[in-house]
Amino acid sequence: MMGLMQDVPLTVDRILDHAANWQGNREIVSRDAEGRVTRSTYAAIHADAKRVSNALAAEGIKQGDRVATMGWNSARHLSAWYGAAGMGAVLHTLNPRLFLEQIAYIANHAGDRLLIADPATADLVEELLPQVPSIEKVIFFCDAASLPQTSFPAIAFDDWIAGQTADFDWGGFDENAACGLCYTSGTTGNPKGVLYSHRSNYIHALMTLQRDALGLSARDTVLLVVPMYHANAWGVVYSAPAVGARLVLPGQRMDGESIYNLIEQEGVTYSAAVPTVWQMLLQYMQENGKRFTTLERVTIGGSACPESIIRTFRDDYGVDVIQGWGMTETSPLGTVSVPNASVAAKSEPEQMAYKLKQGRLLCGLEMKLVDDAGNRLPHDGKTPGRLMIKGPTIAGAYFGGEGGDVLDAEGFFDTGDVSTIDGEGYMQITDRAKDVVKSGGEWISSIEIENIAMGHDAVANAAVVGVSHPKWDERPILLCQLKPGASATAADLTQYLDGKIAKWWMPDDVLFVDDIPLGPTGKIDKKAIRAGLEGYKLPFEVSR
Repeated sequence: MMGLMQDVPLTVDRILDHAANWQGNREIVSRDAEGRVTRSTYAAIHADAKRVSNALAAEGIKQGDRVATMGWNSARHLSAWYGAAGMGAVLHTLNPRLFLEQIAYIANHAGDRLLIADPATADLVEELLPQVPSIEKVIFFCDAASLPQTSFPAIAFDDWIAGQTADFDWGGFDENAACGLCYTSGTTGNPKGVLYSHRSNYIHALMTLQRDALGLSARDTVLLVVPMYHANAWGVVYSAPAVGARLVLPGQRMDGESIYNLIEQEGVTYSAAVPTVWQMLLQYMQENGKRFTTLERVTIGGSACPESIIRTFRDDYGVDVIQGWGMTETSPLGTVSVPNASVAAKSEPEQMAYKLKQGRLLCGLEMKLVDDAGNRLPHDGKTPGRLMIKGPTIAGAYFGGEGGDVLDAEGFFDTGDVSTIDGEGYMQITDRAKDVVKSGGEWISSIEIENIAMGHDAVANAAVVGVSHPKWDERPILLCQLKPGASATAADLTQYLDGKIAKWWMPDDVLFVDDIPLGPTGKIDKKAIRAGLEGYKLPFEVSR
């Protein structure tokens, strides 16, 4: 027997329809590269998105064609996002912080037909076009007065949609149709394309709106710091309109002062970003004696959050930190570190141990730990294993068949993370499988050492990598980037770590560097670190 409910496809155009129809006057704030702030509404964004759909149709774009965007968070970008998805095209977000060769590979692999880019990327686009013959037209997110001078034909976004009607029949296709395309960062091999469906994005939005997830509401003012080219902006491009949250889009300026000013000027209550952004913000506030007046909570993801950031937000500024975990292949949110009843009843020091974990699984997903042979491992909070995940918001394959079959016999996707899961259901990443330090047959968590080291007053950023050892296979070394004007010695760091980690985890060397290289999404680039350590010898090798 089948149910007797209406069969309505879960396509993302319905999200913006809902926002425009029922929260149409709710404000969307954008800041451009020059710091100018413009104001729009969900109703106005909805109308412009329909004009985008008509403009795309006039260019011959059809359902399934890939339309690329390359830019920061703005109202124009949001209009293009929904305009492409609403008419059945596949919105492909390109990361302007990648190397030219990577962008060219991705755009060619995707077969992008149009490129809508930020004017600040004009020089990059100039180099890119000869390498991507599939791109037929370039539009810049700007008005005619701000259109950059280029050697190739281009049109301003405002002119491109001018004269188009705000009447377009969105949807009408299967909810499993492709909606968005985002490529992995390609830290090992070429980037791979994750092809989201309308259904997966819609379900992900509903999952993240749970109170035990991001918990957004119509009463929130959301500062969307995480870029729209980074895994659906963690789904906030869907979840914020779904509830009619006021949306603040910061553009390209991500320094501590700029982020702080937006938070205060716009009365932001919630924001989401990677740890490096919050480190810059907190450093600016501490140096200038600033306080928050409206900010209530932030979500931190992309990489493990140091305890020092959680404590500073909570103890100094009264802001709750929600740590989340996910990846491009998980839409991206998979777990959130919001306390369950048992953890909420514990003392504050006991709760901190759980805040440092990546959290509990969202409803609709399944998770397991396995060893290298694929055998399930216990959820005892101690036994690390390869983290596997499955569900309606998890990739089942890569675009173009890259990587072959990515699921195990039970349909689980291998995240590439090494984790533990405890009896409360909290998952904690101990390392990336490719980054874990294997010493004497045992695993050492580089992430845990990094997060503890960053609690030292002099340390701005830290990274741990394994180096070859003739007896133990690998041993960890610690690289530290000091705060401006700060000083520390290797002995200071090892003394600080003593008693906080197992003795056999203690780094065999501490190196002080001017900069810890970061990848295009703000994560520590250990591939670059290892390349920079070519020829490095452990102290015992140098002395013998």
